Amino acid sequence: MAIPDNTRTGGQILVDALARHGVDTAFCVAGESYLAVLDALYDHRNDIRLITCRHEAGATNMAEAYAKLTGRPGVAMVTRGPGACHGSIGLHTGLQDSTPMVLLIGQVARDQFDREAFQEVDYRQMFGPLAKWVAQIEQTDRIPEYMARAFHVATSGRPGPVVLALPEDMLREHAAVADTARYHVTRASPANEDMAALGAMLAKASRPIMLVGGGGWTPAASADILAFAEANNLPTACSFRRLDIMDNNRPQFVGDLSTAPNPKLVDAVRQSDLLLVVGARLGEITTRGYTLLGVPNPGRPLVHVHASAEELGRVFQPVLAIQSGMPQFAAEARRMRPADFSRRKGWSENLRATYVAWSSPKDYGGKLDLGQVMRQLRARLPADAIVTVDAGNFSGWPMRYLSFTQPRTFAAPTSGAMGYAVPAAVSAAITFPDRMVVGFVGDGGFMMTSQELATAVHYGAKPIMLVFNNGQYGTIKAHQARHHPGRYIATDLTNPDFAALAKAYGGHGETVERTEDFMPAFERALKSAKAAVIELRMDPDVISTSTTLSQMEAAARRANAG
Repeated sequence: MAIPDNTRTGGQILVDALARHGVDTAFCVAGESYLAVLDALYDHRNDIRLITCRHEAGATNMAEAYAKLTGRPGVAMVTRGPGACHGSIGLHTGLQDSTPMVLLIGQVARDQFDREAFQEVDYRQMFGPLAKWVAQIEQTDRIPEYMARAFHVATSGRPGPVVLALPEDMLREHAAVADTARYHVTRASPANEDMAALGAMLAKASRPIMLVGGGGWTPAASADILAFAEANNLPTACSFRRLDIMDNNRPQFVGDLSTAPNPKLVDAVRQSDLLLVVGARLGEITTRGYTLLGVPNPGRPLVHVHASAEELGRVFQPVLAIQSGMPQFAAEARRMRPADFSRRKGWSENLRATYVAWSSPKDYGGKLDLGQVMRQLRARLPADAIVTVDAGNFSGWPMRYLSFTQPRTFAAPTSGAMGYAVPAAVSAAITFPDRMVVGFVGDGGFMMTSQELATAVHYGAKPIMLVFNNGQYGTIKAHQARHHPGRYIATDLTNPDFAALAKAYGGHGETVERTEDFMPAFERALKSAKAAVIELRMDPDVISTSTTLSQMEAAARRANAG
């Protein structure tokens, strides 16, 4: 049967839609369930770069990091069944981190539905709690419609991931259908009366704090919120793992509410007479297990600004709830008439002083002093360097002691998913080949996605991974020390030679055991112009920036004895 000239396969229609929506990079692990898409991408190989990854978790983590660092939707493609299961990790991170993503999954043919065919999964059920929208395209001529909606949903309101399942026979079918226009981001704007109410509350406050976080920030929004903070001398902190929203070197920046925050900042939040939360969800980590504020009455005036109406009042009841996108709110806030802030001058200066003291790397002693390592890195990293950080206790070192001055220079999972930093660093190095990219990862997290070093080598990307090797799942061992002192099980690790592993992949490898050897090793890694691993062999007792494992155990034993 002859095929009319004006028709395209489903795969071609879908890839044309990707191009129409401005996609320039996609991350994948190839699969037979979406061969028609791969074939169509061959014709777009000059305008859509397809990055072949070594594991689907790597592909979705790379797409998530790409979106964080560019502000554009991250696109990943995986095959059905096992591929989709593997890829769910990065999707969950995208959900909790409010990151715009589109995940395309191959699916069994339509005539095989509901038979438990080879690798068949109902993706609506599987991904329902992990995405903003999950759908299956069962008609080829509706591909443009579904793709337009996918990008709109992923980027509008509170950003997040969208999943589309693609039956393989649907992708092979031909259809004559027009393409849609490029997606348009839709965000709410604050009402004039809400901004007036906020201005009145700011004018009365003696001990205000602003907390910024969440997704949907742009460089312009970061500049606007900084100008607002400066005009009102408003002490500003970041929520968990959102350190690059505001210039850390400005006098108004006072730290972050992370897994191990500055205790003085925590006390200041409790003492504040106005808490302005912009973009952050006020989740478990940021609120110290929902104890930093009262539930549902916060115990102090709370103004909550968020892109999603459903998030406002979800746990804590604000006196003023403002549904708005971050760029829209920040622009309006910048235009506000500044409040008289003379009464809070001492409050602001004191909070800044406590942050400067807290974030100044101190000497910890030992053969490898991580405080000195952080001091050296802080001086060496350029302002536009991109830092990726994995989950784990080791993350306290870069998060406490590094300083971020530009937006979109920091990528870390608020979801706490291990295995993020390596693919995120690879994604960053591929996307921004002329910028320095440094990833921070523990030995446990590194072994979950270290195979993506092969992806870096394949594409000539040159991230530098710092592997904090203490031979244990440090976060869990710390919990054991705190709750079950001396009863350690399932947390000790036997690791390979990480430097040798990097070399085996075709990268550069170094092992550092002494403080004085770190910076020469770092410079050699940079000079190599290869994907590099620097293994930092730590004292396993140095479990965090604030305490040791033995100190935690001793404190727990004293508490139990009492």
